[in-house]
Amino acid sequence: MASSSVNLEEIPSESLMNELLRRMKCASKPEKRLVLIGPPGSGKGTQSPVIKDEYCLCHLATGDMLRSAVSAKTPLGIKAKEAMDKGELVSDDLVVGIIDEAMKKPSCQKGFILDGFPRTVGQAQKLDEMLERQGVKIDKVLDFAIDDSILEERITGRWIHPASGRSYHTKFAPPKVPGVDDVTGEPLIQRKDDTAAVLKSRLEAFHKQTEPVIDYYSKKGAVAKLNAEKPPKAVTDEIRKVLS
Repeated sequence: MASSSVNLEEIPSESLMNELLRRMKCASKPEKRLVLIGPPGSGKGTQSPVIKDEYCLCHLATGDMLRSAVSAKTPLGIKAKEAMDKGELVSDDLVVGIIDEAMKKPSCQKGFILDGFPRTVGQAQKLDEMLERQGVKIDKVLDFAIDDSILEERITGRWIHPASGRSYHTKFAPPKVPGVDDVTGEPLIQRKDDTAAVLKSRLEAFHKQTEPVIDYYSKKGAVAKLNAEKPPKAVTDEIRKVLS
């Protein structure tokens, strides 16, 4: 097997110092295991990087983890690919197993943010069972509460730079030149699911399947309801109060 060791002499001193300072800052942070729940466009993607950096957590997005497990050909990734190749949904047990694997990474030492999972009460129960076996639990569920009518304006105005993931909004965060990425000058795209019709069906699924997950965690006293209609900075302040 090829060695993956890194020659520290080749890494700029500034990068090493920044990483050392980050680790020193993170050493004193308490562990946190968070679940973010909210409909598409509620601001989870905006807040995740802020929470991740501030509390030294890893961000576990199930779609990314599945793709990563499949490309790394882990035993669970191979099983997931078999299901996807047959056009089947990846089972909840497999997804929980992939989350379990991801949690063991050094970057998840202080805990994690789960985004996009659990989507159903059944998934929440399986997740809790897996965490219980490790002697831990979900500390807080952040409920991004927002009215459906506001989401349409937010979603249909979103544009993405595919290579970097940078996102823009025609009204709230427009690029300097319409339709063009600020950094590279490359064209922006609108994702296929960022349309009013797709949003409607995704919201129906959210209300039917995922809202009961909020009730499930409310009974455990873990839910913090956020006013996701506020500007991003105000939502960040709310999150800080909840997690302090």
